[in-house]
Amino acid sequence: MPRFLPDPAELRRPSVVALLAANLVPIYGVFVLGWEVFPLILLFWIENIIVGVVNVLKILFARPEDKLWWAGKLFLIPFFIVHYGGFTLVHGIFVFAVFGNAANVAPSDMSAGFIVETIRSSGVVWAALALLASHGFSFVTNYLGAGEYRNADPKVLMGQPYARVIVLHITIIFGGFVMLSLGSPRAGLVLLVVLKVGMDLRAHLKERQTLGSARPAAA
Repeated sequence: MPRFLPDPAELRRPSVVALLAANLVPIYGVFVLGWEVFPLILLFWIENIIVGVVNVLKILFARPEDKLWWAGKLFLIPFFIVHYGGFTLVHGIFVFAVFGNAANVAPSDMSAGFIVETIRSSGVVWAALALLASHGFSFVTNYLGAGEYRNADPKVLMGQPYARVIVLHITIIFGGFVMLSLGSPRAGLVLLVVLKVGMDLRAHLKERQTLGSARPAAA
């Protein structure tokens, strides 16, 4: 019989606790800082960049004992950076133009300085750092510490971020349009965050199972 809810033991995994904590920071932004749609969508887009950077590290460290793979990584890593970077850039232009009211944003405008200043002015710095810490913690404890890198296939890793980004952001952006049309009600924004947390949790546990470190934590 299929299991729709995660095992309680899985929810006690330190990386899951870190994931949940980091993803709940935006709720503080909604209720205390008065975030509307754009800061939330911007934050989730920033996380795409974090996911891409971590994935480069995953590819780099995958199967280090296999000398043939080191030659393959010389092609895979630059290809991923260019391909995923372009994908994220186009996605970012869409986010800024539609939700940030920057209709004239062009690829040349999406400089590091412009992005950093927008992050600062939107008040999402600490939330972004929390997401960075969560992904970094999972990389160190699960991927390196639990030995997932030994089972990881660099070719499979190449495609993993796309599955997460496409499914998650089609859902989130659709929800963002709804929230814009309703005037960014707090309940709706919180629902967006909760939806995103649920999808992230499911993806995180699936990745642990695929790479072989999804052993129930000790009570």
